[in-house]
Amino acid sequence: MAEELDKVDVVVVGMGWAGGIISAEMAKAGKSVVGLEKGIDKNRSDYVGVKDELRFDNRYQIMQNLTGHTVTSRNEIDETALPVRTMQNMQLGTDVGGASVHWAGATYRYWPYEFEIRSQTIDRYGEDKIPEDMNLQDWGITYDEMEEYYEKWEYTAGISGEQDPLAPERNREWPNPPLKETPSLRLFKDATERLGLHPFQIAAGNLSQNYENPDGEQLNACMYCSFCTRHGCDFSAKSDPLATVIPTAMKHDNFELRTRANVRRVLYDEDSGKATGVMYVDENTGEEYEQPADVVVLAAFAFANNRLLMLSDIGEQYDPETREGVIGRNFNGQYNSAFHGATGFFENEQFNLYMGAGALGAAVNDYAADNFDHSDLDFIGGGAIELRQYGFGAISSSGNVPGDTPNWGQEFKDKSLHYAYRTLTIWYTSIAMSYWHNYLDLDPTYTDEYGDPLLRATYKFGDQERNIAQFGIERCHEIMEEMGADIIEDGNVPEEFNHVYSGGHYTGGVVMGDDPETSAVNSYLQMWDVDNLFVVGGSAFPQFGGHHPTPTIGALAYRAAEGIERYLEDEEQLVKAPGRKFI
Repeated sequence: MAEELDKVDVVVVGMGWAGGIISAEMAKAGKSVVGLEKGIDKNRSDYVGVKDELRFDNRYQIMQNLTGHTVTSRNEIDETALPVRTMQNMQLGTDVGGASVHWAGATYRYWPYEFEIRSQTIDRYGEDKIPEDMNLQDWGITYDEMEEYYEKWEYTAGISGEQDPLAPERNREWPNPPLKETPSLRLFKDATERLGLHPFQIAAGNLSQNYENPDGEQLNACMYCSFCTRHGCDFSAKSDPLATVIPTAMKHDNFELRTRANVRRVLYDEDSGKATGVMYVDENTGEEYEQPADVVVLAAFAFANNRLLMLSDIGEQYDPETREGVIGRNFNGQYNSAFHGATGFFENEQFNLYMGAGALGAAVNDYAADNFDHSDLDFIGGGAIELRQYGFGAISSSGNVPGDTPNWGQEFKDKSLHYAYRTLTIWYTSIAMSYWHNYLDLDPTYTDEYGDPLLRATYKFGDQERNIAQFGIERCHEIMEEMGADIIEDGNVPEEFNHVYSGGHYTGGVVMGDDPETSAVNSYLQMWDVDNLFVVGGSAFPQFGGHHPTPTIGALAYRAAEGIERYLEDEEQLVKAPGRKFI
């Protein structure tokens, strides 16, 4: 029988950006807070002196082991889903800091259009523009309302950037100037300017200079060492929770972090209609505990947030046959249709591609959101076109050869050396829509080590995903041609989702909105059905915008923290939904 612990004001499940922000803000506000993390404890010193491509890029040592606990996947509703067991096919963050420790650092705000995508699409093009199978919906919040929360996260993280010429004017400058411009980025900017586009330096969570954030946390200037994505930072120069919000929370005696704490249920009282706490297993001892709290915050990865609600039987499970229910609805993300472009091989240009940073890059947003006319196009929305200089690894860069090169032998060796400094790739990171047939539920066949069902993902592309991918590839080809590449190889448009959950961008299932019939949480990420339960993170995205998700997750976490403080004072639903009666 589980041991019941002393009650606290707030219990937070998951210690990435979302959970770290909630914990820090609640601790600063004087609330008693317990943070529960399934993985082990980590801090900045754990990543010092560990530049190791084999260990992190090839063996994914920083990712969750999927042999016991994973997700099952299928394309069609009548198929039997199979477990995703290899880390090549899915990279889930683990341990304190979560996926935020190994993110690259690219920082974009979502566009005003993307927060009101259904309304603005209908206003400009008419309702017929929206495909019948697409669950396109507004977020229940506007860009103007999000502005202050974006700004707060960007200053906490110390983002280094410059104004995108096409983006809304900012209330404040970026906290730090942009990263350095390299010859390859200059080449991209010159070419796109000649094409009439509007290039800019990508805003980065890799710091351009030493910085002290508003909470007093110190971050260092980036050394352009190339070990960013899938790595923790050697120099404490990447904005992540280990360098910012978690140490801020730890400075307060009213915050306690418990690791190896695997939360298996949210405890719910049907009579009061409130969450009463969580039940977790201490994986060091195997003992079970109940942690009571006035407010429960699920701030884990999107998959984990969905699964915990389903296992706890909280909220109405989405049913694709009736199209009713909200938990698991609008599962979306960026997979093999969302990162396509063109690779160029240069004979007369050489670049130092072995220095870099995760978000060192240039971009254009002329083909993002609704910045271009979609009247004659067969898709909605858009994305950024980027050239990044991540910094090549010695192992992976050996494959940077034209496609007609043999896979072995002297010719392969010669071309590997020849193109080691002559290969650039431009890609289009397009929006990903939600459909009635894409959703999450509990798998009827596979279970974890405790006998609990695994989460099942049912996902396939709509025509939108293929059409927008083809459009992006063609635009990237035009830019690469203008850059002067001697050989250009275009990416291929995938026929169907291939069960490779690449990129770590998994969202939806507990989506936000202004209508409880089509959303699970309101604009403060407070559940419509359970006033003291907040579900924070990428699970709230109704659709996936045309940019990387981390800044929006961070901004929404600050918005949720504000809502939790208000709830602790008034103990009521923070947003009045149309057509609902509130007592």
